[in-house]
Amino acid sequence: MIDLRSDTITLPTPEMREAMAQAPVGDDVFSDDPTVNTLEERVAEMLGKEAAVYLPSGTMTNQVAVRTHTKPGDEILLDENAHIYFYEGGGTAALSGAICRLIPGERGIFGTVEMETVLRPVDVHYPRTKLVCLENTTNRGGGKVWPLEKIAEVENSARKNNLKMHLDGARLWNAAIALQVPEAEITRYFDSVSVCFSKGLGAPVGSALVGSHDFILEARRFRKQFGGGMRQAGIIAAGALYALENNRKRLAEDHANAKMFANGLAEIQGIEINPDDVETNIVMFGLTKMSSHDLLKQLGEQDTHMLPMNNSSIRAVTNLMVTEKQIPEALEQIRKAVSE
Repeated sequence: MIDLRSDTITLPTPEMREAMAQAPVGDDVFSDDPTVNTLEERVAEMLGKEAAVYLPSGTMTNQVAVRTHTKPGDEILLDENAHIYFYEGGGTAALSGAICRLIPGERGIFGTVEMETVLRPVDVHYPRTKLVCLENTTNRGGGKVWPLEKIAEVENSARKNNLKMHLDGARLWNAAIALQVPEAEITRYFDSVSVCFSKGLGAPVGSALVGSHDFILEARRFRKQFGGGMRQAGIIAAGALYALENNRKRLAEDHANAKMFANGLAEIQGIEINPDDVETNIVMFGLTKMSSHDLLKQLGEQDTHMLPMNNSSIRAVTNLMVTEKQIPEALEQIRKAVSE
């Protein structure tokens, strides 16, 4: 199989499984799980924050952050294609009673002008704007990385308007590799950050939310409310801890494979793509000769898998389970299908 559907399909390596099998465990709701405690301390230190809390999923991590930052009726600002708005089941409304104010960005990136255009004045008629959410890397933006100067620009505007900053950093690890900076160089602009261990890092389960001691203490309350309290979670936290310590640098391989894939696609007649747009491990390309459904059906018959974005475009995500040797194989299958 050549599985390019997502970096969420990664499987734990034998070494990761061994670490999970040997992990000391306890009741995490009572803060008695030593492996979870070690993971939380490590990720907080790595991201330059005071504390962290381990959660089952990235969606829950983002939603707990929104709930901790806001009250029902408050407003959050985010890009119109943000994961928090697009792919989290309306959780901001259902769980926090928060309103989303959407900003039209460029592949998920916006600046002060776009942000301040949608800012509401303080008035009893309007919801209170409380939070700005950024996503790095951008999912629907094709893995684009936020430039540090752009983050600083948005943060400066947020602080002037007394707004908090949250980062959906599900693929923060990819952004740090692409920018060649420590993760803390990115996260220092934010009051809270969510990160995922089960995408490019290859752990089977889990995300974390980091912030100040007081913020995380309140976030733990909402984790419990949302049903995210776990018991002997060290078994899965050990996979996340192994991934954190061993699999971050190898993300550069996924980026190189994605660039190779994009360059190869650009040479196929009937494919629309700009390889320069590929900055990390997500490749989005258009089709001019056939529908995405038809192409994916033919590829699936050869056990190669990607996901449609719509009827004429496809997303492919390089990951731990895709080798450099498989990239030319996938390209040849696409070339043959399109030419026929």
